[in-house]
Amino acid sequence: MSKAARSTIAIAVGSNLGDRFHNIESALRLLEGPHKLFNDVQPDVTLSLVNTSFLYETAPMYVTDQPSFINCACIIETDLPPLQLLTLLKTIETTVGRVPSIRNGPRAVDLDIIFYGSDIVDTRPGDQRDNLDNLLGQVVIPHPRMTEREFVLRPLSDMIPDFIHPVLGISITSLLANLPVNLDDPPMIKVIPFPDYTPAPSGLVPDTVPPTLSHWTFGNNSPARRKTQIMATLNATPDSFSDGSINNTISTGLSYARASVAAGASIIDIGGYSTRPGAAFVSSSDEQNRVVPLISAIRRISPAGDDDTTAEALRRVPISIDTFRWEVAEAAILAGANCINDVYAFTGTHSYPPTTETEIELVSQHMEAMKRVARKYATPVILMHSRGDAGSNKEYDQYSYAGGLSVVEGVKVELGAKVDAIVKGKGGVRRWLVIVDPGIGFSKTVAGNLQLLRCAGDITSSKDVGEKFTRPNPLQGYPSLIGASRKSFLGALLSEGDSGRQTEPKERDWATAAAVSCAIQQGATVVRVHNVVALSDVVRMADAIWSC
Repeated sequence: MSKAARSTIAIAVGSNLGDRFHNIESALRLLEGPHKLFNDVQPDVTLSLVNTSFLYETAPMYVTDQPSFINCACIIETDLPPLQLLTLLKTIETTVGRVPSIRNGPRAVDLDIIFYGSDIVDTRPGDQRDNLDNLLGQVVIPHPRMTEREFVLRPLSDMIPDFIHPVLGISITSLLANLPVNLDDPPMIKVIPFPDYTPAPSGLVPDTVPPTLSHWTFGNNSPARRKTQIMATLNATPDSFSDGSINNTISTGLSYARASVAAGASIIDIGGYSTRPGAAFVSSSDEQNRVVPLISAIRRISPAGDDDTTAEALRRVPISIDTFRWEVAEAAILAGANCINDVYAFTGTHSYPPTTETEIELVSQHMEAMKRVARKYATPVILMHSRGDAGSNKEYDQYSYAGGLSVVEGVKVELGAKVDAIVKGKGGVRRWLVIVDPGIGFSKTVAGNLQLLRCAGDITSSKDVGEKFTRPNPLQGYPSLIGASRKSFLGALLSEGDSGRQTEPKERDWATAAAVSCAIQQGATVVRVHNVVALSDVVRMADAIWSC
C-alpha cells in the first residue's frame, strides 16, 4: 500500500445520544492512541489522525424518530489493514458507550470506513454481494451508501473535495452536487462546541475529555433567524488603547462582565497584555496574575439576590483568553476559560514567515506548544491575521494581482497558511474548533481596513487564491470574527475633512456600530466590541435585516 493511498483513509463519525461533542472527541482520542485499548495491534503499528472536517448538526436519516446527529469526518494514516481497522473502530464505539440498537437507530458514537485510499474491498462471499443487508462484521469499501448521505459527503468535501471515488470515477465535489435536493429536509448546520472547565473547589481539572458547556451554530443555512455572537472585550490591563485602567480590578471587571452578559454578550474575551503599538512588555507571570483571578471570580460569582439570573448566566458564559502564550492559555483554562484568542495565530511574536533556521525552529516550537494546549483541552481557537507590530508592515503590493482586493488576498494567503499548519497533520487542532479573524487594525492602512470590512465575506468564500487563482482558499468555510471596535482607523476617518473631529477611543461607539453592521452584512459569526450595552441593539437589528 502506497503512502499516497494511506493518506486518504477517510472515517465518518456521528453521535446523537448523550453529550454528542464529548462522545466524538473521546472516540477520536482513542483512535489516535489505539494501543491503549486494542491489544491485537502489533507494537510497531502506526496510526495518525491528520485532518478533520467541520462539525455539523444533522437531521436523522432512515429512522427519523430520534434525536439529531452531530456528524464529522477525519483522515487517518495507518498500517492497519481494513478488517483490523474495522475491529478497532467497533472497539472504540463500545468503549465510548454504544450499545446494540435498531439498524440506523440512536447511538452514542458511530465510526465508518468510507475510503481506504483508492482500494476496493468487499469481504463478503462473491454470491452475497447483491444487496446491503449482510454487512455486519464485513468490510465494504468505498462505503456503499456514502453517495446518498449528505452527512458523509459534506464533511469529506471540507477535506478532500477533489478525491476521486475509486468505483464511480467522480470527485467528492461532484457527488455532493449530484445529491437530490429536498426542500423539506432540514439543512445541515455547522457548529462550534465549547468545553466546560468550570473548576472544582480544588481548582484542578482532570486530564480527560471535558463535558460540553454550550455550542454555537453558524452559516447561512440555518432555518432560524440569524444570531451573530457578541464578544465582550474585557481588558485586565492598565494600558489598553480603549479602556486602560477602567476594568483592571476584580470589582470593575465583574461589573463590566455582568453588564455585558445582561445586554446579550455571548462570550467574554479577557486579556492581560495590550497589543497596541508601543505597549509595555508584560512577563508571563504578570499576565497570568492579571487574568486568572478575574476568570476565577467570574466562575464563582454569587447572586445578588434570589432573582439574580445574570450571575448564573455569567458563571456559564464562555470565556476566551486573549493571549499568545501557551502557559497563560493553560492557566486561564484551568481557572475556567473555554477558548483561546491569539492575535499571532500560534506563531508568537517571531517573524513570519520565518526565513532563518533559528526563526523556523522558534515558530515551530511555539506553534506546537499552543496546539498542544488547544488539543489537550479541546478548546476553540480564534486565529488572527497579523504581521508582528500592529502599526507596521502595511504593504500588500505582492498581492496586487488581486486588483482592489490585495489586502483581502493577503489575509487569505497568509492566515490561511497558518491555519493549514495548525489544522492539518499529526497533532492538529480540530477544524471545527477554529475561528478566523482578518485582523482589522493590525498591519493595515485605513484603506486596507475598509477593504476588509467591505469584503469580509470574501475571506472565507470559495473563491480561489494565488496569482492565477488556481488554489482553493484555505479559509473557505471557517467561521469569522470581526473586531473593529473603537480602533484607530475609525478615529482617522472621523477626523477627516472640514467637519472632522478628533476622538478618544471611547467616543467611537457610533462609528463602531457602522462597522459592526457591515461585518454582519458580510456574514461574520462573531463581532468583538467594547460597549456591549450600547451595541447589542445594533447587532439585533442587523441580524434581522440580513437574515436569509
